[in-house]
Amino acid sequence: MEIIRNFPAVSILLCLFAGILSSGLKAKAAKALNAVLISVEIVLNFCALAYTIFVEAPFVYVMGKFPAPWGNEIRVGVLETFMALFFCVIMMLSMLGGAREREKEIEEGKQNLYYIMVNLLLSSLLALVYTNDLFTAYVFVEINTISACGLIMIRQNGRTLEASIRYMIMSLLGSGLLLLGICFLYDLTGHLLMSNIKEQVQILAASGSYHIPLVVALGLMSVGLAIKSALYPFHTWLPDAYGYSTLSSAAILSSLVSKGYIFLLLKIFYRVIGFDIIGENKVIHVLFVFGIIGMIMGSVSAIKEDNVRRMIAFSSVAQIGYIYMGFGLGTEAGTIASIYHVISHSASKSLLFVAASGLTDASGGSPRYRDLMGAGYRNKLAGVAFTVGSLAMVGMPIFSGFISKLLFSQAAIGHTYKMLPTLIALAISTVLNAIYFMRTVILIYTPMPEGLSKSGNREILMRENLSKSVALVCFILLNLILGLNSDPIIRLIQHGLEMFD
Repeated sequence: MEIIRNFPAVSILLCLFAGILSSGLKAKAAKALNAVLISVEIVLNFCALAYTIFVEAPFVYVMGKFPAPWGNEIRVGVLETFMALFFCVIMMLSMLGGAREREKEIEEGKQNLYYIMVNLLLSSLLALVYTNDLFTAYVFVEINTISACGLIMIRQNGRTLEASIRYMIMSLLGSGLLLLGICFLYDLTGHLLMSNIKEQVQILAASGSYHIPLVVALGLMSVGLAIKSALYPFHTWLPDAYGYSTLSSAAILSSLVSKGYIFLLLKIFYRVIGFDIIGENKVIHVLFVFGIIGMIMGSVSAIKEDNVRRMIAFSSVAQIGYIYMGFGLGTEAGTIASIYHVISHSASKSLLFVAASGLTDASGGSPRYRDLMGAGYRNKLAGVAFTVGSLAMVGMPIFSGFISKLLFSQAAIGHTYKMLPTLIALAISTVLNAIYFMRTVILIYTPMPEGLSKSGNREILMRENLSKSVALVCFILLNLILGLNSDPIIRLIQHGLEMFD
């Protein structure tokens, strides 16, 4: 059993080596290596999750022979292994769902480059989940940024180049603020390992020393990661990046990239500063306000869109707002709701992008609303999948989004100042979600009049794109599991938070 302690570190290193190896492979070999890699990662992280549940305690893996505070280390618990496993599953289904589109939309000589970026992105996500060192986290934040930028711009159609430039500018701003915050903390505590920083922060907080520098450090790191995860109004790069990149890129970016930054922020709250200090800090109130604004404004922007992929992209702005609103409540219940929404949103958003691709395939390749009329009949599986994803986003019972919104509501009940704003924002956002998602569902099941039928419209059967069909079925099942069997997952999150400090 002790060998399993090596699995988290091995999973990070495997992705890095696979990225290097893919640079010398042809497209088909790089694709096969990526598929094998993600499968191995799922097995490794599943074993690590089972081990942490069995021993009922986290463990620390020291990288090399140097102990703290000079060496580097990773910390592995139930929440870390569960999120790592979930990220790997979503990555596999996103790659599977967009397999045919990658071959069409990426130049042949650049396809192995795409797999390099995907492998590096997965390594950075796993490192952000597992690392116990703030500077190592910053390094992998930058790897994540570069990889994500490559995934956006590899389909060079003009809009993606513009989006990648915007993304790089905003990400560099966020990275700079994060690095400044880390520098402040290092200057105050003399440590980079999260557990060592927390010990010193607790001492400083108890003595009342350096209160303002601590608030500044927390504010810089929080705002930096909020910018990188596209919290409103730092989302301007997002619609074009999701709307015009390849299908796999859109699914991965919307479901995983921002979630890695959010998980790092969660670790800063709990493991670097301490949640008892965070709950009393004014920075949390700022995140709460911007989260609520994002919930509303993201949905308003989505309503204005007539392009289904850009509509789904703007919906992500609203869903990121939900997560930050939950953090902003400053309670454990709010944190649990936010973590569950990270999971729910990841499963639903990838489903929506893959399903929307199937609907546009049946509509002559057009993502415009006027061309999607009746697409649910022409591609039945994509229509069902898009309906499931839409109902999940709206928050209908039996689907994952319902559990998220229920948890947010329960977390807000009894809060002195934030209960009413939270419940009002949830109600307004849910109505707005229903407007643009249900409008789309009604449209795809409205038969197109004979005189308006396009020549590019055609019926698509499941067997025509088997990989996409398998991905859609798996995403549908995943959403139903999250909606109908949420109690074990919520208990797992609670147990993970208990050993997260």
